[in-house]
Amino acid sequence: MLDRERIRIRNNVNMIGSGPQTLMLAHGFGCDQNMWKYLTPALRQKYTLVLFDYVGSGRSQLADFSERRYCTLEGYALDVMEICEAFDLREVHLIGHSVSCTIGLLAAIARPEYFASLVMICPSPCFLNVPPDYHGGFEQADLEELIDLMDRNYMGWASYLAPLAMGTESSELLVGELSDSFCSTDPVVAKSFARATFFSDYRHLLPEATHPTLILQSQVDSLANEDVGRYIHAHMPDSTLRILPSEGHCIHMTHPDMVREQLTSWLEG
Repeated sequence: MLDRERIRIRNNVNMIGSGPQTLMLAHGFGCDQNMWKYLTPALRQKYTLVLFDYVGSGRSQLADFSERRYCTLEGYALDVMEICEAFDLREVHLIGHSVSCTIGLLAAIARPEYFASLVMICPSPCFLNVPPDYHGGFEQADLEELIDLMDRNYMGWASYLAPLAMGTESSELLVGELSDSFCSTDPVVAKSFARATFFSDYRHLLPEATHPTLILQSQVDSLANEDVGRYIHAHMPDSTLRILPSEGHCIHMTHPDMVREQLTSWLEG
């Protein structure tokens, strides 16, 4: 058994609520558990919530970051599995945002006994365009340029990516929150996580999923278009797709009531 206190400190694990079902909320790239604050007040009334920060994000222990471990998404999936082991979690409903949808899938395939289901909010198993059958949204050169911008002007990179992710209809407050979250992440960690996120291709894992899965895709999303959601649904067994009338990649922040209604309805149905 892993040392629970060590894992709690390492990943800044917090458990709130006291419902019979356990939801683990896994944040996206450049974010931390604080990004769930628009959903947690309502969810904690009915569920036990497990919140955490990946190593290198939020208030996790930066000293535990290892380029070797976290150069791929498998390293972040280890964080999820080790939290489950340390806190003796079973029948967990893993709610992942963006890259955490893939991280959650990796964890669920490796240790299926920990999980009951997956909920994917704006997922993408591959951000790259892979013609002729897959349109992830970005060309290799576009993403290389984005990574290069992180090196040349980290603040400028955050200011560019935040409004793109949030969508044109989002408030300046929400865009600012996301930009501040990007800026608070150590640049070395952010660059490593960005490469692991944007240059990976995990489409081959979709057919290996064994848990019921809810896919919540935004109708307008500059980072993960509607076709990506349809692709995941078509290749993932026992999956349910909901295309929501929303704009942006962070709908748990911009449209929390809509996400909560879809989530609770699916869990209870």
